[in-house]
Amino acid sequence: MGNTVSLETATQAVLNDMVDTLLLGQAAAAYGLVVDDATVQIRVDALAAQVGGPDALAAWESAHGYTDADFRSALRRQIAAAWMRDQIAASVSSTAEQVHVKQILLYNADDAQQALGLLQAGWNFDDLAARYDPVTKGELGWFPRGYLPAPAIEDAAYALQPGLYSAIVQDETGYHLLYVVERDPARLLSPDALLTLQERAVQSWLTQRRNESTILIEP
Repeated sequence: MGNTVSLETATQAVLNDMVDTLLLGQAAAAYGLVVDDATVQIRVDALAAQVGGPDALAAWESAHGYTDADFRSALRRQIAAAWMRDQIAASVSSTAEQVHVKQILLYNADDAQQALGLLQAGWNFDDLAARYDPVTKGELGWFPRGYLPAPAIEDAAYALQPGLYSAIVQDETGYHLLYVVERDPARLLSPDALLTLQERAVQSWLTQRRNESTILIEP
């Protein structure tokens, strides 16, 4: 039962999606996008082909409470919203400042303090990282700001210059000691990093628009 979603949660998710679509569509219109009937028809034809033909699509619309006009209006809004999402995503540069980081990850404070003591006593970070993790040798790779799910790790890494290690950084994963190998002010983003930054750019845009807008949900 751990995966059960309450009706209230599901309803809120639907409302949030509707509001996002509305905000994105309004912005697309402000940019001058016009979703014409021909574009909508292409989408209708594609959907009909997926579900087994025009009659099957008409039956689906009826079963879900849509008239054909309502369904086409919903598609028009979705097309506009998708276009606007693409514009926001495209505004994210394919290069960014990045750091190349290695870490020593421990799971209790005493072990972390012991590792820090070894570094302070002169141990080489690479040798110590390999001792604690022979598989990855502590390699985190390159990453830009806004990529990791742990802001504390990013903040600590970006506060370091190459060749320096951090104090102990604690988060929900454990206790980290970080070492910056090198920095690059304009390194090409990996596909995953670019996608992550694009998704965060869209969410940031939506959050800002929500904060600037008055949204009324009629019962």
